[in-house]
Amino acid sequence: MIDQAGWSIWPAPAKLNLFLHIVGQRADGYHLLQTAFQLLDWGDSIRLRVRADGEILRAAELPGVSLQSDLCLRAARLLQEHTSTPLGADIAVEKHIPMGGGLGGGSSDAATVLVGLNALWRIGLDIDTLAALGLRLGADVPVFVRGHSAWAEGIGDELTAISLPEQAYIILDPRVSVPTAELFRVPELTRNTPRGTIRGLVSGELVANSFAPVVRSRFAAVDAAMHWLDRFSAARLSGSGGCVFAAVPNIDAANVIAQQCPPEFVAHVARGINVSPLLELARKFSAAG
Repeated sequence: MIDQAGWSIWPAPAKLNLFLHIVGQRADGYHLLQTAFQLLDWGDSIRLRVRADGEILRAAELPGVSLQSDLCLRAARLLQEHTSTPLGADIAVEKHIPMGGGLGGGSSDAATVLVGLNALWRIGLDIDTLAALGLRLGADVPVFVRGHSAWAEGIGDELTAISLPEQAYIILDPRVSVPTAELFRVPELTRNTPRGTIRGLVSGELVANSFAPVVRSRFAAVDAAMHWLDRFSAARLSGSGGCVFAAVPNIDAANVIAQQCPPEFVAHVARGINVSPLLELARKFSAAG
């Protein structure tokens, strides 16, 4: 699991929001959500190597991400400070998940660093503690730390693990990075959507995304991607966008659609999973002592 140069490779899976409702707003301004996180068998890859000198370093450039805003570096330093470990790490990210696409790339990368270094540094923090640390980095980080598809409420941090039927998806990246913080401030954003239930999710009633009308009206490329994908299956927005997706009967069907993708979009094919490969790898490291 660790190569001769000391590197180990850790998965950082993408996610889809199968629906997303904004159901209210707290007095402090935070929005209250309901959503369902579907983990995918596709995502980024994180390479980690333990350092004895305590330094936390980015071993490869990450275009568009400054050192100050790099969630992987922030996650490693947060874990280091919380545990007072003398160890450090080299971190390299192989990006596949589009940035600003609503697929959870940055959050998943940060979660993978927390879980991976917890194992590599032999710290032994439990999953609840790691999830609490992850929440300090972002509302979506805990679901990736816990590593299970989930029903989420609150600000997205109140998680109930759910098991979803295996499903294939076609995902379109319209090459647009949507700024989530700005969308939350848009006046016409619906903030009082009626609450749904897990039963409604399972029955297929819950598919709407409160951000979709706002994103489609402001980003022509996202609107165009949804129109194109609607020709094959009902298109949905993931998170606050800009990536859109549709459920399809199987991976072969997804590949057929992907082959027809117009050049202005990038198509990805993925399968929904209930348990993250990150957890499975962490267990193997723990078992190996």
